[in-house]
Amino acid sequence: MLAILAAHAAAALLAPLLVYRWGRSAFYPLALVPLLSLIWVVLNWPDKGEAHVVDVAWVPSLSMDITLRFDALAAVMSVLVLAIGALVLFYCADYFHHHDGHTEKRLPSFAAELVAFSGAMFGLVTSDNLLLLYVFWEITTVLSFLLVGHYAERATSRRAAMQALLVTTFGGLAMLVGIIVLGNIAGTFLLSELIAAPPSGLAASVGLVLILIGALSKSAIVPLHFWLPGAMAAPTPVSAYLHAAAMVKAGVYLIARMTPGFADSPEWRPTVVTLGLLTMLLAGWRAIREYDLKLILAFGTVSQLGFITIMVGVGGSEMMLAGLAMLCAHAMFKAALFMVVGIIDHATGTRDIRRLAWLGRRHKPLLIIGCAAAASMAALPPFFGFVAKEADFETVLHSPYLGAASPFVLAGIVLGSVLTTVYSLRFVFGAFSRKGLPHPSTRVEEMHRPGAGFLIPPAILAAAGLLFGLWPKPLDTVLSNYSDTVPDPQGYQSGYHLALWHGVNLPLLLSVLVLAAGIAIYFGRKRLRRARADFVPLGNADRIYDAVIRGADVLSVRVTALTQRGSLPQTQSFILVTLAVLPIAVLGLGARTQPRFEIWDSPPQVVVGLLMAAAALAAVVLRNRLAAVLMVGVTGYGCGAIFAFHGAPDLALTQFLVETLTLVAFVLVLRTLPAETSREETTRYRGPRAALAIAVGATVTTLAAFAMAARNSRPLAELLPDAAYTLGQGSNTVNVILVDIRAWDTMGEVSVLLVAATGVASMVFRSRRFGSAPRVSDAGQPDIGKLPASAYHSPAAGDITWLRGSELRDPRHRSLVLEVATRLIFPVMMVLSAYFFFAGHNVPGGGFAGGLMAGLALVLRYLAGGRYELGETLPLDAGKILGAGLTLAAGTAAASLLLGAPALSSAVIEFDVPVLGSIKFVTALFFDLGVYLIVVGLVLDVLRSLGARIDVEMSELAEQNKQAVQRR
Repeated sequence: MLAILAAHAAAALLAPLLVYRWGRSAFYPLALVPLLSLIWVVLNWPDKGEAHVVDVAWVPSLSMDITLRFDALAAVMSVLVLAIGALVLFYCADYFHHHDGHTEKRLPSFAAELVAFSGAMFGLVTSDNLLLLYVFWEITTVLSFLLVGHYAERATSRRAAMQALLVTTFGGLAMLVGIIVLGNIAGTFLLSELIAAPPSGLAASVGLVLILIGALSKSAIVPLHFWLPGAMAAPTPVSAYLHAAAMVKAGVYLIARMTPGFADSPEWRPTVVTLGLLTMLLAGWRAIREYDLKLILAFGTVSQLGFITIMVGVGGSEMMLAGLAMLCAHAMFKAALFMVVGIIDHATGTRDIRRLAWLGRRHKPLLIIGCAAAASMAALPPFFGFVAKEADFETVLHSPYLGAASPFVLAGIVLGSVLTTVYSLRFVFGAFSRKGLPHPSTRVEEMHRPGAGFLIPPAILAAAGLLFGLWPKPLDTVLSNYSDTVPDPQGYQSGYHLALWHGVNLPLLLSVLVLAAGIAIYFGRKRLRRARADFVPLGNADRIYDAVIRGADVLSVRVTALTQRGSLPQTQSFILVTLAVLPIAVLGLGARTQPRFEIWDSPPQVVVGLLMAAAALAAVVLRNRLAAVLMVGVTGYGCGAIFAFHGAPDLALTQFLVETLTLVAFVLVLRTLPAETSREETTRYRGPRAALAIAVGATVTTLAAFAMAARNSRPLAELLPDAAYTLGQGSNTVNVILVDIRAWDTMGEVSVLLVAATGVASMVFRSRRFGSAPRVSDAGQPDIGKLPASAYHSPAAGDITWLRGSELRDPRHRSLVLEVATRLIFPVMMVLSAYFFFAGHNVPGGGFAGGLMAGLALVLRYLAGGRYELGETLPLDAGKILGAGLTLAAGTAAASLLLGAPALSSAVIEFDVPVLGSIKFVTALFFDLGVYLIVVGLVLDVLRSLGARIDVEMSELAEQNKQAVQRR
């Protein structure tokens, strides 16, 4: 199973390269991946009651391990996912054929996404760990968003993709909460264990309902059904796979999986049956109103999903068998019909049944395939759709769990089946009939005949529907392996089996009634035309969705207009008021331990504290912006000194380095502002500002005091040094925590750093974002300014020399002392940066401190030599450095998993080197290197944005002012 997942992942990575190399023909070798996986499934088919289990530790502390369970239900779903996946990939090779020979721009990524989706669905149906299942669940959601939005230049595709993403993500988040609730109550997140011993109680019921919301949203059940018809904006292969056989079956699969353990919960059957019936009837009614072939099938899919949800959700072995039979039948005929629609659209350029006439006469093979698949959908004998529908009627009629509701449920299913017959006839006659015209329609007249390879995938699926209808025994045996595990009431004897002929009985009579009523309604449809046009049950779901989205937009705009008016002080005020009010309110309402205050631990703390307080007051009253920033810096350096007093040299070092870089960033920005603030600005709202500042300070102090007082156990900090050395093989506790013990936290923090760097650069570089810092050889590029005239006569221009960029600066802005000092200090700083990086695992330092030191070295070169010197020092794109750092950090997590260890695990490697002796190497160094690169990339991006770019804008402004003066 792990090999199948790895094969799909590898194929997804290679798919773009194959498409670039072979074009659409690359889909043929890609189809081999699910096909070979299907062969593995068949060869390893589990016996009745048997399950193959794979368990690999991943994140044990979160109970999220890679636990895969291949039992009868997983095997059935795997066949659907992999077999139809292989056929769809084969089908894509012809579907994306264009007569002018060009390859679609997004086809490489489309191929990768489709193969990855196949692997994600296999992972979903084989996951035994609910948290892992959720991971695959959300992967399918994201991939569905990308596949539905394949034609991103079309507004309809973008809207459909976003709609599907919002609805299914909403359901997925609800499901995640339900998973956490159920898992915590039961003490396990394994589906097999939860079903064997389901938890009970109010909290368990809430968790179960939340999981149902996720499952129903994924399978497009009312009221969350509207996203599926909209998703028909996707290419037809996506509809044939995701929206007929794979993604929409994920919710049905989860319900079928959980029914044996939770069907008796009071909220389960009423929810499943009521929403299933509503979905079947409402969507069936909508299907008979559509003119687009794909929309007929889309609403038909929604209707059938409601039907299947009822069958697999009620409980009992017989209804489960019938439900799984309908699930398989639906996958076969609906995927085939979607492929037929794709061929029609590809050949004629339209899916509108009003523009198709005589198509059946012009292309009889396509007519035969379409009619065979539609016959199975309408439950005509001898197709498997008929076998499954009869099983559904029979098992609903005699279900021990429906009781008195059985006749009403059966009546609803019969009515829904009549609608199924009507839209099946609408599809066949709409696509292939003459429509009373004496000659073919224009589109059919001008159509090109599809190749034989284009017809093979739908022909295979249509033939399978006929084969299993004539010979249902194999599927009966396979499906019974799971359905027999579903408990029946005590004393109930289950003996139903799938068969084409059960004799003359009530289900057969109902089947005849359904077909007769459907045919009568279709051919008498003119009388229903006005009703179909005027009656839309429960309104238009799309309009309701649009109204909800508009309401959310309006609300967000109003809240934003209230809290964010473009004034930084006002925005900060809202944030700080919230900080001051909410925590104190919670503290006042809850239980708390009386704090014990100590003013200071040592006299130096008093001195530093008074200095920090004085600097903070000075920053408030000073009008000079630079002086105020320096005073703020004093408070930061004082904080670092207090860290040092408490025996935390690593924290102190990092604080000093960060404070220095922050001051540099402040100074770079302050160049564009007046030197002093106006007197009006400093005195305006002084009272409210002071009150808010005091309130925030008091809140933070109070919270800190109560937090410290709440400790009633031995401090964990006393255990960390030994744990750091034992687990991380390092003496620097802080660094080991960052890169090993709590490496996931660090991963999140460096991701935030990357986002911050991107945000700063995006605001400054409004038109051009990418590229390295300017170099001397780049002088004259539009975004870095023209080369000064003096540079063309400089003896150093073109020579290899230290601080080459300084030769291009205006002599008035150069400092000989700084340039000489830079030549001496820069190498020392880089050596110190390397020392912090390599030695940080055992002494104060690490990748973060080393990156900060390297960043300060870049600052020094920039200050001494200007913007061109920045490019001479590090002629690399800051974005690529950031990307390389994040890739390296994430790669260490992936490497651990590939080696069978939890993500971000580290190992110790010892080896002997001549002269140097024994070397001990900890693999966490690679993760630390990623942190180092991200910090360096951040500093470089800030210097490019707030330094080099602002230099250009200031020089351009000065030039404009100079020209304006000359014109006067």
